[in-house]
Amino acid sequence: MSLTRSLNRALTVTTGLQVRRAPRPTATTPAPRPAKRGAAPYRCPSGEELESERLLRQPVFIISSIRSGSTLLRMMLGAHPRLHAPHELHLGRIEVTCTNWFSQRAMGALGLERGDLEHLLWDRVLHRELVRSGKDFVVEKTPANVYMHQRLKDCWPDARFVFLLRHPESIARSWHESDPVKRPYDKAVGDVLPYLTAVEEARTADADGFTVRYEDITTAPEREMRRLCAFLGLDYAPAMLHYGEKSDAELVRGLGDWRDNIRTGTVQPGRPLPAADRIPAPLRAMCAAWDYAS
Repeated sequence: MSLTRSLNRALTVTTGLQVRRAPRPTATTPAPRPAKRGAAPYRCPSGEELESERLLRQPVFIISSIRSGSTLLRMMLGAHPRLHAPHELHLGRIEVTCTNWFSQRAMGALGLERGDLEHLLWDRVLHRELVRSGKDFVVEKTPANVYMHQRLKDCWPDARFVFLLRHPESIARSWHESDPVKRPYDKAVGDVLPYLTAVEEARTADADGFTVRYEDITTAPEREMRRLCAFLGLDYAPAMLHYGEKSDAELVRGLGDWRDNIRTGTVQPGRPLPAADRIPAPLRAMCAAWDYAS
């Protein structure tokens, strides 16, 4: 006779009660949904705290839409003897989680919220890359950075920002041409518009940033690199105009442009600007804001 049965016989005689196993949840019982993660709380270190809070100093972030020529600009800057420009790093998708109450309380006792922990990790990753390169400053160009411009400023209060513009219709057409079947032209226009809007919002909010146009880089590369070097406090380096042929190991699909033009190692001519009647209505306001009138 099992222990449960013996126990139940005794309980029945003395109390009239029995012990029964709780029913297991059925396969149709919905599992509880995890709570959505909100914005990571963090604090912005003051100038006096930077020395202890950050290993990396004065990082450079290229803020741009997709298909704006940011890989070309990254290659040109990376050819400077003092600038290291790795492939897109997508820092905003690197998150830190305290998996129980004890770790959360322990970090809180150190004054570290979830966002602070993420900032320390981002800083360590970029600093590691910079040290391995042997150069002085790091350049990061992930297009999604446009949606976290303020957070990057708060993470590194001494960061420098380069705003890269390109004709909005050229951006949309380039995005469409990268996969015409998956992205019909009208869809491409809708895809790029949020990027363009975010670039303009960040550029308007950041009076200390530097604006450069893709079309100017392709038509007058030396002039534009001299201007950019002056903004960064660096001497101009002629090697920036001939950054060298790049291999598959250096140009990774999905982490920036990997096509033939960028592999040539030299600045290639840009496409002609579109006529006014080719600009779709959703892009006209941004064309005007960026002084692309024709």
